[in-house]
Amino acid sequence: MTVNLTPTQILAGVGVLLALFMVRRYSARKARRAADAARASSRVVSLAGRVLFTGAAFTGVQWLVITHVHNPTLVLVVLGLPDLIAAYVLTRALTVTSMDTTTHRRRGGGRR
Repeated sequence: MTVNLTPTQILAGVGVLLALFMVRRYSARKARRAADAARASSRVVSLAGRVLFTGAAFTGVQWLVITHVHNPTLVLVVLGLPDLIAAYVLTRALTVTSMDTTTHRRRGGGRR
């Protein structure tokens, strides 16, 4: 069986293949952008949940110690230690967030 194609038909076939390739590439970029946006928003929600949980835990422990223990040194430790932990966590969270926003994707998607 012999297939006879005119130059116009060959060019049309190449054009269709090129169009399919470009649509696939565009959809992959769009999907990557959507995934990056979802990942960034989930980080914020996850961080907020951890902050609320940790704050509630610290408040509960402080309330127990202040109301039931009459040792001034223990009360100072219980009130001061969460401040140190919160300062460390906040500094670390803000440092990671600022580093995440400065990353740029290279054209072509690979390492060089």
